[in-house]
Amino acid sequence: MKILKNTGFLMVMLISAVVFSQEKKKFTSVQNVLAQIIPNDKYDFWVLVHNSYGKNQEVRVSGNKKEYLPQFSGFDLTPSEDTFFYIVYSKGGKITYITELKDLKPFIGNIDNAEEAALLAVLEGYIVDEEFVDVAANYYQDSKNYYLDLGKVVSQECPYQKKHFTVTVSKSTGKIENEKENGSYIELYLKKCKNNPRLLKIEKKPEPKDDPKKQPVKTRR
Repeated sequence: MKILKNTGFLMVMLISAVVFSQEKKKFTSVQNVLAQIIPNDKYDFWVLVHNSYGKNQEVRVSGNKKEYLPQFSGFDLTPSEDTFFYIVYSKGGKITYITELKDLKPFIGNIDNAEEAALLAVLEGYIVDEEFVDVAANYYQDSKNYYLDLGKVVSQECPYQKKHFTVTVSKSTGKIENEKENGSYIELYLKKCKNNPRLLKIEKKPEPKDDPKKQPVKTRR
């Protein structure tokens, strides 16, 4: 009896561990995702800077920071005209600036955490949509993979449309192994859209038929 009880207890613990391991965690903001970068190379220092409406804010400073020049352009994981990020780093006394997304990959190197896995997916066209965290900015993981729920802008034309995907990133290779589409979560039509379904319904509205009861009565002469 004791053996059966112990076996049952172990089964419950194993099931609980599996459920717990698949509990989704949220990417609270794009800024926090970038702040979790763990570069593979050793740098004298590196700084993550967020520029919002012309004002620079140092989000993360690692190492002994030295003076650097503020940048007037950069990259953004959620494109906007008024905000961007850039990274400053120094190696062997030489200061380098990262202002384009494509230069993030060599700086990140191997994938060390879910945030870096999300950045890898961003380089492949996905977005961490902090306005829709439940569908397009969360993840869970197991011993082999990161499973990221991310968004993607699939149409800039009318209608503007976003879809959400589950992207599987291998922990061993750091590569995207699978992409599963989960459907649309934003679809915006403007009044000027030629393919606006509301306008189409109005255009296709059948013309009223003449009511024989309301037709004028012909009189005999």
